[in-house]
Amino acid sequence: MSDSALPVRTSGTSQATPRPARSKWLALVIIALAQLTVVLDGTIVNVALPDAQAALGMSDSDRSWVVTLYALAFGSLLLLGGRIADYWGRKRSFIVGMAGFALASGIGGLATTGGMLLAARGAQGVFAALLAPAALAMLNVTFPKGPDRAKAFAVYGTIAGGGAAIGLVLGGVLTEYFSWHWCLLVNVPIAIVAIAMAIPILTESKADGDTRYDVPGALLVTLGLGSIVYGFSRASLGWDRLDTIGFLALGVALLVVFVLVEGRVSNPLLPLRVVANRVRGGAYITSLLVGAALLGGLLYLTLYFQIVLKFTPLHSGLSSLPMTASIIAGATIVSRILPKVGPRILMTIGPVFAAGGLFWLSHLTVENEYFVQILPGQILLGLGLAMVFVPMQNVALSGIEARDSGVGSAAVTATQQIGGSIGTAVFTAIYSSAVAAYVIANPSQNPLPSLVSGYSSVFMAASITVLCAAPIAFILVNVKRRAFAGSQR
Repeated sequence: MSDSALPVRTSGTSQATPRPARSKWLALVIIALAQLTVVLDGTIVNVALPDAQAALGMSDSDRSWVVTLYALAFGSLLLLGGRIADYWGRKRSFIVGMAGFALASGIGGLATTGGMLLAARGAQGVFAALLAPAALAMLNVTFPKGPDRAKAFAVYGTIAGGGAAIGLVLGGVLTEYFSWHWCLLVNVPIAIVAIAMAIPILTESKADGDTRYDVPGALLVTLGLGSIVYGFSRASLGWDRLDTIGFLALGVALLVVFVLVEGRVSNPLLPLRVVANRVRGGAYITSLLVGAALLGGLLYLTLYFQIVLKFTPLHSGLSSLPMTASIIAGATIVSRILPKVGPRILMTIGPVFAAGGLFWLSHLTVENEYFVQILPGQILLGLGLAMVFVPMQNVALSGIEARDSGVGSAAVTATQQIGGSIGTAVFTAIYSSAVAAYVIANPSQNPLPSLVSGYSSVFMAASITVLCAAPIAFILVNVKRRAFAGSQR
């Protein structure tokens, strides 16, 4: 049996004493609340963006950076955040990360300039990079094996997949009845509740042994990922630009050096054993591709609702509700059949469903035919995401040593966030090119058809992106059904 099919190993870590069943499930509530907060903020501002852009006098480029900057800071610092959680303590990192996230959210909610909002979004990403891996690592050590582990990861996976869609609905409600500011301010009371529950309920755990930080590795991976995402963001101005090519090449070079360094240092930021495992590697690549399609694609669906169809923020958020419902319903079914069929089949079929939903959305028109043009695509996309996210979180941490729980958790979250950053940047470039091409070919005073052409191109690109995850999951996530089920007992 490969290590990918084994429960979490407990060597080399300072573990909390076994917790009562009630305390364990209360811990899951706290962890789920933190995960929901982090995922929500990837999309909750999407609905508020048109209002925020007008109020703060932001350009279209700045508007996209409100989304990209959060995901960039979040994704590029996650590995470091995961190691801090392992070494400093996961409960301590959780509380500090949640408090800092709330503070940054408060600043963003009170922003009076575009620069202030962008700075707050970057700070949110920094503290989310500490909070998210600490939360997932605590889940990993709280539910090391047994049927409860499958249930806990099903809850977590549902939030990971559905939280983005819930963010669109909540953002619509807050923007419609309060203001766009509350899309950020809402995190403050949620954080207060989570911290108040975490202090008495969560127990501390951290890695023993060598806890020196890999500073060169942290600098290389942060600069490398940041350079790649920034390079893609410049592609909206042209793929042949010197800065586009230069930053992309620099990012790749820095990441190559990072891998070489990690193979040589005694206490690496990202032990290569974490990602070299075939099954976990497949989960990470799948997470990267699905994250790109999900976070990048949902932004343009929101813009289509508000700019083309003239939906109010609330109407726009409610129009995204069927996808949320299909994710939740799909996750309920998937969590029940997962031990019987194993993750491989689900993680192969899921991207096909999601790609079908995005392909359906690529046929949008200026006319509002929601039940024909949009609803079927949302349902297919939601079901596909449920089939991917529920098993993916579990598979990505299967067989990992408890000492590496924080960095392993960070790796799977980082792939999704970096995928979202790259996806948003690349899709922005595709959108701009498609709009420009349509205007040249079809001169008209009505800008809406050109915008729809751009949105359709984005959904088509997102469909192809997520479809690539299907063969990767089929080939790499080769966990036998019996082996996976055995790890759940």
